[in-house]
Amino acid sequence: MKYRDLLDEIIKDPDYFAARKELEGEYQAMRAVYEARSSKGLTQKELAAVANVPQKTISMIETGNSNAKVNTLAKLARACGKTLKIEFV
Repeated sequence: MKYRDLLDEIIKDPDYFAARKELEGEYQAMRAVYEARSSKGLTQKELAAVANVPQKTISMIETGNSNAKVNTLAKLARACGKTLKIEFV
């Protein structure tokens, strides 16, 4: 089965959308940390040193294997020259 065919099949599954909606906050945090770090040209190790956060924590956030604490996300944001903003929409 081709990747595109598999993706088309997955997208039709109503359970997929329920799971995606439930994990949207984690995905946004994961993407935000990765994009902020990348835009500064930092490795995970370099960001960890600047933010005083273990590199493993950054890796776990970026791979979706951790539900990051707000204060950790704020530290990572500051280390990238950004501020953390949380919204309910």
